[in-house]
Amino acid sequence: MKVMVIVKATKNSEAGIMPSEKLLTDMGKYNEELVNAGLMLAGDGLHPSAKGKRIRFAGNQRTVVDGPFSETKELIAGFWIWQVRSMEEAVEWARRCPDPMPGEEAELEIRPIFEADDFGKEFTPELRAREERLRAEIERQQKA
Repeated sequence: MKVMVIVKATKNSEAGIMPSEKLLTDMGKYNEELVNAGLMLAGDGLHPSAKGKRIRFAGNQRTVVDGPFSETKELIAGFWIWQVRSMEEAVEWARRCPDPMPGEEAELEIRPIFEADDFGKEFTPELRAREERLRAEIERQQKA
C-alpha cells in the first residue's frame, strides 16, 4: 500500500524559519534509511503558505486566494510518499522520524493513497488504461 506521510506546519515553519544543519543531517540519514528499505518513493519540504495559493471551486466559478493561510494546524510543511506493507509498518517508520520541528510540538499524519481497486466498478477498464498510459508518460518524462 502507498501512504502519504504529512508533516504538519508549525508557527516556525510558517514563519519561514529554516531547519538547522543538525536537523537536515538527521533527516538526510532518516531518508537514506527509508530509501535503503525500499519504502521512500518521494518526499519534500514545502515553503510557507505565504508563498502559496488556493483555488476555491463553487460550481463553474474559480477564485484564487493568496496565502498566508490562517490555521497553522491545518497546513502542511512537507511530505513523504512511502510504499509499505501495512499501516502498522508506516507507523513503525514514522515513530523513528527525527523530530521535524525541534522546539515546537510536531505532528505527522499518515494517510493511505487510493489505489485503482479502491474505486470499484466505476473505474472502468477504459479509465484504468488511460491512467496507466498517463503514469507511463510521467515516468518517461522524468527519465528524459
